[in-house]
Amino acid sequence: MNKKRIVFMGTASFSLAILKMLFDENYNVVGVVSQPDRYVGRKKILTMPDVKVEALKHDVPVIQPQKIREDYQAILDLKPDLIITAAYGQLVPQTVLDAPTLGCINVHASLLPMYRGGAPVHQCIIDGQDQTGVTIMYMVKKMDAGNIISQQVTPIHIEDTVGDLYERLSEVGAQLLKDTLPSILEGTNQSLPQDESLVTYAPTLSREDERIDWNLGALQVYNKVRGTNPWPGSYTTYQGKVVKIWAGQVHQCENARKHHVHQDNGTIVKIFKDAIGVKVCDGVYLITEFQLEGKKKMFVKDYLNGHNIFEVDTKFE
Repeated sequence: MNKKRIVFMGTASFSLAILKMLFDENYNVVGVVSQPDRYVGRKKILTMPDVKVEALKHDVPVIQPQKIREDYQAILDLKPDLIITAAYGQLVPQTVLDAPTLGCINVHASLLPMYRGGAPVHQCIIDGQDQTGVTIMYMVKKMDAGNIISQQVTPIHIEDTVGDLYERLSEVGAQLLKDTLPSILEGTNQSLPQDESLVTYAPTLSREDERIDWNLGALQVYNKVRGTNPWPGSYTTYQGKVVKIWAGQVHQCENARKHHVHQDNGTIVKIFKDAIGVKVCDGVYLITEFQLEGKKKMFVKDYLNGHNIFEVDTKFE
């Protein structure tokens, strides 16, 4: 076992494969920091973060400050040589960043300097990118702005959802850290400053960011839907009720654009046996899976076998 004292900080599902790698490789993880347990689901069941569950399996102490900027002494008491963060979910205060002798590193799910912020996986899909990756960098006070130690590129497939890409990136991140960590612990690694002229941002999505704009093109709507699936989900409204759109297809063709040119964007133009066709600026977007307010997710083909509230020539807003 490498005797350097490592504190791991993470919460989201992206973090789990990375923590498991540290245990599998017998690194000396002396503590895990995660967000507090949360109430989950309609039944409001108090649920531990996955990284906490994993840490407890290995008898590693878990620290869960409500606000780390005010409550971090327990982390300092662990006397870490290195802190590793991955999708932790809170800004780490400078006092903690300064504590480890080898510094703090972050495993970030984008090819920095692109997509700094809390939603890089969502945003790269929403933007229609065909590749992304993982960056390991030194942490500084400014978010995701530290020197880059290593990077690994991975493709984004046209059918990828956020869930698909998160899972793949977590494995990429774990392997990249496995390859990079020895040199960091030995103090032999290199690092390069980020090119500030190439910086883009991916802040955590707001409720308004989740709303579908039917004035966009079919491919843009398609990317928005898969870029928010399975969380937080994209939504629209129909007759005053929220409708979440979970999956769909592009039906972008010259005939569709010409045929429906005089209809408002967002108008239901046709109901197929397995899809609801909605007018967008360059054709038609086909909704194939959705969720009515207060109901479960359903495929359109199953929903249409029962009571159908949707009507041609009415609009999503």
